[in-house]
Amino acid sequence: MTVLTPPLTNDVIMALRAGDRAIITGVIYTARDAAHRRLVELLDQGEPLPVDLAGQIIYYTGPTPAPPGRPIGSAGPTTAGRMDPYAPRLLAVGLKAMIGKGARSPQVREALRRHRAVYLSATPGAGALLSQHIVAAEVVAYPDLGTEAIHRLAVQNFPVIVANDCHGGDIYEEGVRRYRTPSAGEAR
Repeated sequence: MTVLTPPLTNDVIMALRAGDRAIITGVIYTARDAAHRRLVELLDQGEPLPVDLAGQIIYYTGPTPAPPGRPIGSAGPTTAGRMDPYAPRLLAVGLKAMIGKGARSPQVREALRRHRAVYLSATPGAGALLSQHIVAAEVVAYPDLGTEAIHRLAVQNFPVIVANDCHGGDIYEEGVRRYRTPSAGEAR
């Protein structure tokens, strides 16, 4: 099992392969659709981002309010495809990893190869369990977006699987190939 500690380097990214299990310890950021839109608008205007994304990880989640005694509520992964229109731009400015659920578009997979980055998958439906790996949380940008604000999370042993690597590996495509039923006349 690989331990990922942001900021991530090209060497770390290059060593990861689709299907690898990893844990993250350190700081990650949250961002969903509305925050992504604002970040790309800033880039379009030539303005600085509110968070330096170089070497960083963005977790696609909108955490629920923190219950008493906890830094955060449930924090499960959001469908990554909703961020696909924005991801290549953020990868171009140094983002090294994204965490979500579900497959990515061909454009995002190409951007992962071009910019040496990875897409990580967190277990869907396990937001309450995943939140136990979050030891601190604070809003660092766009508080008006509520749960979709950008949060800075300190995580410890946060479990992920490499879904797309920078070499073109894709666990979703590999899974379909491995388990698909061959058509008549086709060898298995």
